Amino acid sequence: MTPREERGLIIAALCKLTFADGFWQVPSQTEAGKLYKVDLASHSCTCPDCVETGSVCKHQLAVQFTLKREMRPDGSIEETQSITFAEKKVYRQDWPNYNAAQTNEGKHFRELLSDLCRTIEEPERKPCRGRRPLLLADTFFSAIYKVYSTFSARRFMSELEDANKAGLVTKLPSFNSVLNVFDEQHTTPIMHDLIRKSSLPLAQVETKFAVDSSGFCTSKFDRWFDIKYGVERVKAHWVKVHVVSGVTTHIVPAAQILDKYAGDSPQFPALVKATARSFTVDEMTADNAYASNDNFQLVDDLGGTLYAAFKSNTTGGVGGIFEKMYHQFCLNREEYMGHYHQRSNAETVFSMIKRKHGDAVRSKNETAMRNEVLAKIVCHNLCCLISAWYELGIEPALSEETPVTERMILPMVRR
Repeated sequence: MTPREERGLIIAALCKLTFADGFWQVPSQTEAGKLYKVDLASHSCTCPDCVETGSVCKHQLAVQFTLKREMRPDGSIEETQSITFAEKKVYRQDWPNYNAAQTNEGKHFRELLSDLCRTIEEPERKPCRGRRPLLLADTFFSAIYKVYSTFSARRFMSELEDANKAGLVTKLPSFNSVLNVFDEQHTTPIMHDLIRKSSLPLAQVETKFAVDSSGFCTSKFDRWFDIKYGVERVKAHWVKVHVVSGVTTHIVPAAQILDKYAGDSPQFPALVKATARSFTVDEMTADNAYASNDNFQLVDDLGGTLYAAFKSNTTGGVGGIFEKMYHQFCLNREEYMGHYHQRSNAETVFSMIKRKHGDAVRSKNETAMRNEVLAKIVCHNLCCLISAWYELGIEPALSEETPVTERMILPMVRR
């Protein structure tokens, strides 16, 4: 039964319909006392819906349902039609804990970030004259905290001074030193390691993941000369990031940034393998760009199941596990789509990052832009840890690591 038929059935059940002068008079549901005239012979009604579109309206359907009622010998009416309403699924928010997490996020973020940056191993430096270089823990704390604040480097210095007074950094760097962190090539692997470490406290909670990619805009433009019109045209530059994110806590255990035109499917194996080193992968969801036999087989080898969408021209003729999952999609589509629709959490993760930490980067060169996006993901992970702290009772400890089952899992303490 369509929604329009349901509304017509409601009118027939709750309203009094009368027949006079060759027309059925049907009460309006929105305007009290107003009646619409329905002529079943010509399939017409005086309501705006029927007049404008010419389609069968709910008032005509109400008359049809009324005529289908069964009359008893005593003149009473027996209604044989039933209505089934699907209750809308509502996800309740734990507002007290959510409010507590948001109001205390700034304080906890600085402390967690300081503990996280202290896990960075300092490189060996040869003794030399002159001023000692800044510690990596201080420079990375300053750079990531700047991204979290969304301030420019100069306006951010007052926030950094407060962090220095609180003992979160041992030495106050200049604003240029903060920016120089993003320009360094060695920053990228450290950022990836911080993303991994910041996700570890939720390794025992998160087992279902979604993979997707998105772009962050920049202030840089690519210019070229259009031969057809003889004018110079510009096109905005962007940074494309591929991430794996948890569908329950929205934590990001692995991310990858390559060329802005890099395809999605080729990045899937590296992301999944990086996630599986620290997490148990029971389910992985992805859109049809990731639907390939190799990707299905990879997740299956790791003990999980990939629920990916299939293109309209897919036949399953490639065989293997791809054919098996395609047949499962065709035969049990409702169950399959129930798993697949968790992929929308990947869109939620990108929305969270862009709304809280900005959808654009301030950096100018390629290396700095990529490192700045990775810093946004570190910020996002720490915010997810704070939410889990209040809502799930998991207190993250980022200053030390404990080996568990041949992998590094950060300890978790129940509140």
